[in-house]
Amino acid sequence: MAAVQRIVIENCSIATVDAHDTEYANGYVVVVGNRIESLGAGSAPEGLENVVRRIDASGHLVTPGLVNTHHHFYQWITRGLATDHNLFNWLVALYPTWARIDEPMVRAAAQGSLAMLARGGVTTALDHHYVFPKGSGDLSGAIIGAAREMGVRFTLARGSMDRSEKDGGLPPDFAVETLEGALAATEATVREHHDASFDAMTQVAVAPCSPFSVSTELMREGAELGRRLGVRLHTHGSETVEEEQFCKELFGMGPTDYFESTGWLGEDVWMAHCVHMNDSDIAAFARTKTGVAHCPSSNARLAAGIARVPDMLAAGVPVGLGVDGTASNESGELHTELRNALLINRLGAHREAALNARQALRLGTYGGAQVLGRAREIGSLEPGKLADLVLWNLDTLAHASIADPVTALVFGAAAPVTASFVNGRQIVENNRLLHVDEDTIARSTREEARRLARIAAQG
Repeated sequence: MAAVQRIVIENCSIATVDAHDTEYANGYVVVVGNRIESLGAGSAPEGLENVVRRIDASGHLVTPGLVNTHHHFYQWITRGLATDHNLFNWLVALYPTWARIDEPMVRAAAQGSLAMLARGGVTTALDHHYVFPKGSGDLSGAIIGAAREMGVRFTLARGSMDRSEKDGGLPPDFAVETLEGALAATEATVREHHDASFDAMTQVAVAPCSPFSVSTELMREGAELGRRLGVRLHTHGSETVEEEQFCKELFGMGPTDYFESTGWLGEDVWMAHCVHMNDSDIAAFARTKTGVAHCPSSNARLAAGIARVPDMLAAGVPVGLGVDGTASNESGELHTELRNALLINRLGAHREAALNARQALRLGTYGGAQVLGRAREIGSLEPGKLADLVLWNLDTLAHASIADPVTALVFGAAAPVTASFVNGRQIVENNRLLHVDEDTIARSTREEARRLARIAAQG
């Protein structure tokens, strides 16, 4: 058997984001294979064998890798459109274009989305993909392949829609699946791609899109399918006041009660957005341990409102961060969401007491791992956990005069990523991706965006 190989990272500040928020002003991390072997204050232990690399991380903060809990990769090629719309008008404006995507477009968009995430410290990414036009190719396979090439840990939330314009929904009729077709395709995707192992690089969740694009039958049978297959459930929830009104008119109840009636509350479920939640809704999420993907920039971009994140956390609701699709968050970067989550929540009722820097970092790391059901494996730096970690360079003009490294990371400008490791393998060095060519990706996304625009213009 080959000798165990070690990587030693030294002379760094460390924010472990463990249960005690343990931090080291000057410490070390030892990685063996794809696991964290040890970490602590001061220098690494003497006499370590088979050290293949030592990294002097002076001036750096080491944190767990960021975990993105909600995204729509395909939207990378429709950025900058409908910039002054609320959610429903934005969807009406963009669905006719989205309904014309195909496999090459989706592959390029996934590469672009993943590249921005990875360059900004994301080590676990999620894509909620729910647009499957007839004859568009193997979209799920294209997305998963892009994540594998990038080296990012990945969850595909295999989405679906079966409520089109003729049924009172928003998507065009030709852009949706049938109930039976959506369920069958989702099950096939889970069986082909989901890995339930501890160090899995690819997982799949069952993810009907939203109450206003999915039938009650698809919601209910989707929940049953996910639980039969042993995978998690994801959808959009309580994003806007218009959605709440839609649910009351169509179902005679608000979104949370509707979700509960269809089996969509539980510790295996997480919802995107959850902006318009009353005390009863938050209590129901806390009671059932239903998770939330908080997307502050997208919520602001679409004027959806300010989610009650401090109240959710106080009640015990698992909360992570999400970029959301880049048609409603053009930057596509999760590390900026640490700052935006903190600042936007301080505009709410709790004001300066809403969130602090360490709570924001926890949302983007351990909170995201909780929401994805992977808190045993990732989300904090602890011996035995997977070696998903980031070295943030804080020895820069933008950060060097801020004494506290976590404050510098969250309150300051976006920090450069000197190194990012996923499963013990480095994927970023000095803010550049190691396993794909960024310039090639930029060209292909521009070409596919222009091709989609031409096709959409032709109707």
